[in-house]
Amino acid sequence: MKPIPPLTALRCFEAVARLGGVTQAARELHVTHSAVSQQIKVLEDVMGVALFVREARGLRPTEEGRLYALDIRAALRDITQATRRAQARPHDSELVIATLPSFAQHWLVPRLQSFREAHPYYRVRLATGLQLEDLRHGVSDIAIRMGQGHWPDVAQQKLFDDEMVVVAAPHFALGPNGRFPVTAEEVVACPLISSPDAPWGDWCEAAKVAQPVAARVVLSANDSNVVISAVLLGQGVALERRSLVSHALSRGELLQITSIRVPYRYPYWLVWQQRETLTAQQAHFAQWIEGQVDAYLRADGALASQ
Repeated sequence: MKPIPPLTALRCFEAVARLGGVTQAARELHVTHSAVSQQIKVLEDVMGVALFVREARGLRPTEEGRLYALDIRAALRDITQATRRAQARPHDSELVIATLPSFAQHWLVPRLQSFREAHPYYRVRLATGLQLEDLRHGVSDIAIRMGQGHWPDVAQQKLFDDEMVVVAAPHFALGPNGRFPVTAEEVVACPLISSPDAPWGDWCEAAKVAQPVAARVVLSANDSNVVISAVLLGQGVALERRSLVSHALSRGELLQITSIRVPYRYPYWLVWQQRETLTAQQAHFAQWIEGQVDAYLRADGALASQ
């Protein structure tokens, strides 16, 4: 079996083939022209195959060189991705939690201090994003997802169902007659801050009012962080997940308009890579968040009964 060519030689070869010349490759790799030329010679000697045709204007890949460059380019990309995944994998003292940016900011982060106090030996890292992370790569210890569940290749535990409520900033005064709205009819007459998944039809049906006309939507965003920021600035009224506005409601930064709530179609789930037993990090976080969810639901139930 022939030895694998040196990685330096492969990188130089791929750069020359992709960029069309030794000078360009040397500039990209931050080495000298002669160093790149020497690595190309080393690679051809190791392989016993001519990878380039020497011409007056430079090097031109042979057919073997062109096909080999495509394979090497893919292999180098795989090595780069594998390296990044290895660097991103959590250490024993680190807890990496993957979740949505909005849930992290408005529900999880305000509660994380108690987890750090209970488990000071863990360094918590949040990996936020709108895409589902493939937990098989081992980049995150555990994840909080929103959806219908039943994801393949992961263990999952339902955390809670969410609801949608209408909220506005206390200083909002763009309702009918320039005052704060208090009824469902006044809500639908207000400037609305909306998102694609806000079920205004369900809320209006529950409130027994006609749906707002499209012109009432002054801002639409696919990120609840943007919606909530606009509402806090007093730019309009929004129908938002209660989990994301509960802290702002408790602090008086937002007010709920009417007691009408409608179910949100996607529950929250705790998910982790399928295995026989949980790691210490996963077990500690699962136990902690279960207690936090219980406290949140009790507080929300008490508020709803008032």
